[in-house]
Amino acid sequence: MQWEAVIGLEVHVQLATKSKIFSGAATAFGAEPNTQACPVDLGLPGVLPVLNEEVVRMAVTFGLAIGAEINPYSVFDRKNYFYPDLPKGYQISQFADPIVGRGHLTIQLEGQPPRRVEITRAHLEEDAGKSLHEAFAGKTGIDLNRAGTPLLEVVSEPDLRSAAEAAAYFRQMHSLVRHLKICDGNLAEGSMRCDANVSVRPRGQTELGERTEIKNVNSFRFLELAINYEIERQIHILDAGGRVERDTRLYDAERNETRSMRSKELSNDYRYFPDPDLLPVHLDEAFIESVRRELPELPGEKQARYQSEFGLSDYDAGFLTQDPDLAGYYEAVAASAGDAKLAANWVMGELSAALNRADLTPDACPLPAASLGTLIRRIQDGTISGKIAKGLFEKLWSAGVDGQTPDVDAIIESEGLTQVSDTGEIAAIIDEIVAANPAQVEQFKTGKEKVLGFFVGQVMKATQGKANPQMVNELLREALARQD
Repeated sequence: MQWEAVIGLEVHVQLATKSKIFSGAATAFGAEPNTQACPVDLGLPGVLPVLNEEVVRMAVTFGLAIGAEINPYSVFDRKNYFYPDLPKGYQISQFADPIVGRGHLTIQLEGQPPRRVEITRAHLEEDAGKSLHEAFAGKTGIDLNRAGTPLLEVVSEPDLRSAAEAAAYFRQMHSLVRHLKICDGNLAEGSMRCDANVSVRPRGQTELGERTEIKNVNSFRFLELAINYEIERQIHILDAGGRVERDTRLYDAERNETRSMRSKELSNDYRYFPDPDLLPVHLDEAFIESVRRELPELPGEKQARYQSEFGLSDYDAGFLTQDPDLAGYYEAVAASAGDAKLAANWVMGELSAALNRADLTPDACPLPAASLGTLIRRIQDGTISGKIAKGLFEKLWSAGVDGQTPDVDAIIESEGLTQVSDTGEIAAIIDEIVAANPAQVEQFKTGKEKVLGFFVGQVMKATQGKANPQMVNELLREALARQD
């Protein structure tokens, strides 16, 4: 039987506020356990939650960016369940009346047309604490620093049909919230996490199969691996005549498998009811419009601008706009270099490779954009060749790593890297090389064009790579044409 996967994602976006959603406690990452949990976060008697206005503004910002309905009336509810890292015995969330209604996000896999993924809703809620299983042998520690941290949970429709599409959706969401500056997107610190609802059904069937939920995946790669494993697991069960059980699962990256944690709860199990300590949220049109006016350039808009303004391909523009920090760096390089296409080639090539080797993000790049721009200008004006430029790039990078501000022109001058463009000097070198290699000259005369590469290599060797390549090619052909 041909099976089809049906996938929906619930993405938890930690909003980049300095204080928590209902208290003034700090949200900074990395503090000593239980030093950033105040009485409100712990739900101690006599305390009341107060809604953080900036959280509402960020939620509306996201909603407008995905073309969603912004609900002028929303309610906070209590989601009741017991877990050791939930000190109140309930989580404050939104159920029947979320702040953001239906919207959409567009994804695109390489070589395929864009796909629109519908978003059902996005609601505000507080995070729970964290269980620490490694710190104490045979015991579990509880760190409540995250309790009360503001989250925006974004729920998609089951519109995704493969693990690759799910990973692309998660990446696009990650890019969007970073462009909006409502989340730092640090996956390692848990700033974005994803729950994947996965089911399979016979291809062509409209009815959904039984689903399972993979909890708390915070890696694009692991999300794809986990979903692929779960799809295969479910197909194997169904092919054997079994039945998929609805449950909540975790992904074990070391074993590359999903394992059952507990049976999957339904909404009735949580006994939702409006939180009596929090008033409903009423948003007027003036507030929504003030947020709309402050929307930054969105990734799709930036990509379209790069194509029209800089003449970049769809792929190049998409690559450069995926990360807002890389986009900012690229624009600074392009402005300094005066050539947007050449700047794109260097940022996507040498720079991105260097960042990957050093495991650095663009915002931590040790090479200033102005320095890379100057390097590109020196290629354009003929001061250095492309080959020399690649070696010079490594020197500039190393200088930046050492905390120095690299001076491109000073290094070119001090190390004698200036390209040889003197026609007479190059012609003299070519004449010597042609005279010393009569066998290769005869091969060229019989039509073996590839021999030209041999002569070019000899000239570059003689000039230590400094000869102007275009000039070398022109003068070589002239010299070889003169041979009897």
